[in-house]
Amino acid sequence: MEIVITGRHTQVSQKFRDVVESKMNRVTAIAPDAQRAQIVVTHEGNPRQADTAKRVEITVVAGRTVVRAEASSSDEYSALDMALDKLTLRLRRARDRRKDHRRGYVNPVPVDLGPVETPDEEEPKEEEPNNSQQAAVASDLGPGESVEVQVGDTPIVIRRKLHIAEPMSIDEALYEMELIGHDFFLFVNKETGRPSVVYHRHGWSYGVFEIDTAENVAKAKKEA
Repeated sequence: MEIVITGRHTQVSQKFRDVVESKMNRVTAIAPDAQRAQIVVTHEGNPRQADTAKRVEITVVAGRTVVRAEASSSDEYSALDMALDKLTLRLRRARDRRKDHRRGYVNPVPVDLGPVETPDEEEPKEEEPNNSQQAAVASDLGPGESVEVQVGDTPIVIRRKLHIAEPMSIDEALYEMELIGHDFFLFVNKETGRPSVVYHRHGWSYGVFEIDTAENVAKAKKEA
């Protein structure tokens, strides 16, 4: 497995690299098909956040599966251990899910498919974006590439990334969301062809938004 270690606002010591190399066997033991592991160490310079000054993000690519976990602590070694604990748990879930699919069993997940209410009042028009915002939106990106642009003199940073997605079911989207550890996941619903978002609500309950234009909805009603 290829292991790539990078630092953001910090230097990564050789000692830490050696520790990572030795501990990543936990990953290959669960996912022997893992091809690449990306470890990013980030340093938070704010002294008020000393307890979480070091953040470690781990992303593992195993076949067509991407599993991600991150954790923060006062030092990179404890952050690494916590991130690895989360990662190995998600890898085990992925492995168990593959076994369940081979047996023909899929665990149902409650999903809120209720309609989304829209406000009656007209929303205020957005101001024209400044040059920095336009650069973040108009940049030509390749698959997996990202760009970060600061908005004017503000501390706001816009990060844009191009993700090539294959159409999938809601159940598959929920599975992918759990693997990367996010509260939401953007995907293309293979049943409707619409851009959609699944998100975590509470407990084991989830929701889903689907996006379409008024023209497409009106056309579908006419054809029905």
